[in-house]
Amino acid sequence: MIDYRKKITLNRELYPFKDITSSCESDRGRIISSGALRRLQKRTQVFALELNASIRTRLTHSMEVAQTARFIAMSILAKLKERGLDTYGLENMENAFISTAEMTSLLHDIGNPPFGHSAEETINQWVENNALNILNDFSATTQESKELKEMLSRDICNYDGNAQAIRVITKLQRLNLSYTQILSVLKYTRGAFEAKPFSEDKLNYLKKKPGFYYSEKDFILKIQETLEVKAGCRFPLTYIMEAADDISYLTADLEDSVEKGILSLKEVYDIIKKECEKENEIYLLDIIEKQYANAIKNEEPYQFNMFFTLTRAKLVTALVYYAVDIYLENHEAIFNGEFNSSLLEYDETSEYFKAIEILQNVSIKYIYKNSTVQTLELQGYAIVNGLLNIYKPLLELSSTNMEKLLKNERVRCFISERLIKRVSSKQIVAYQNDVDKINKEDKEQYQILEWYYRVRLIIDYISGMTDDFAQEEYKILTAIK
Repeated sequence: MIDYRKKITLNRELYPFKDITSSCESDRGRIISSGALRRLQKRTQVFALELNASIRTRLTHSMEVAQTARFIAMSILAKLKERGLDTYGLENMENAFISTAEMTSLLHDIGNPPFGHSAEETINQWVENNALNILNDFSATTQESKELKEMLSRDICNYDGNAQAIRVITKLQRLNLSYTQILSVLKYTRGAFEAKPFSEDKLNYLKKKPGFYYSEKDFILKIQETLEVKAGCRFPLTYIMEAADDISYLTADLEDSVEKGILSLKEVYDIIKKECEKENEIYLLDIIEKQYANAIKNEEPYQFNMFFTLTRAKLVTALVYYAVDIYLENHEAIFNGEFNSSLLEYDETSEYFKAIEILQNVSIKYIYKNSTVQTLELQGYAIVNGLLNIYKPLLELSSTNMEKLLKNERVRCFISERLIKRVSSKQIVAYQNDVDKINKEDKEQYQILEWYYRVRLIIDYISGMTDDFAQEEYKILTAIK
């Protein structure tokens, strides 16, 4: 039975509200006022360290996703009203439904590192090459300790912006959001410490990437139990956020590539037209031909604005209503979090699926593989990799010396004494809170877990940087003028 009152609730860790409207408005205020959200304005979407303010950042992209999610949520409710909102436990819950979907979308990239997705790969590669050997040296004489080391080995090599988002929300920013708002951000349902799913797994799509770390495992389990979401399953409104994200990507990167001078408007039109003709995709071809014909009637620079504005409007509207139909056709499976697909990829025979595929392939081929973009990624790699190398001495300390550092006591590593003072106090507090919960009586597991939380501390600090701050920090610590 579908009853959204079981999912959209008042539950939160501290100071729960007495009514759902106040609870949702509090979440909105906490999210919009968050420093972590503001930092997205200086994080890469595609073009790193971009000075042109009209080029999208993580923040402007997230705002677009939030608006599209709001449109989808409102459209779902409009259809459900025809059947009676009380049938689904949504009577007097419309604002909560829309606000949760919208704010989830605003938060969805909050865990992404500087310099985009390539930095995720950089972090994981660095950990595998530099940190695993330190973990392997820890003593593990019991079966429990061996299993713990194995889990944590997987966990630290699986940095992901989605999993980091949960950590930012719950521990680094301590936003005290409602359980509903937190769980809706959990896009993928596999722990980073868990093995990848087999193809036979009925939830293999939902588990294809890490959604949370070992450090947040117990809290996620608690929220899932409270909101009656089974392990491996997704919160229903997360499907809306995912669809909104997919829709928002479609023309955004192409638009920015023209603004950036990588492609001309004519080149964008010709490329998409060629791909549509090759794939016999009539729906998208019809849209771009009509909008291009309308656009070139105008004088420069309005041709550029008209083409993308009108094309985006046509696509967004059609794809929103398509996503709504898929959501409602599979409502029970989506409510239970068992729908093992994104809304837009569910029907591969759909004209919408083919249009999306063409636009994604065009972006990959002509933008992401462009030499300018790849040069920026190499610069990001050098900065992130370099910063991790610089902070590595903190991972080579014993737990005793790390404890001394945090008490401002001397240790035999003057570099570590100086490095620790550069790390954000919020991140150090999160580390200390985690370490304080470890059982000190089991010395083996204490040593392993303390070091694990130290890895999280360093990754929290570097992945939380903005592009320009990371670049400046790298210059300072490598003495580059």
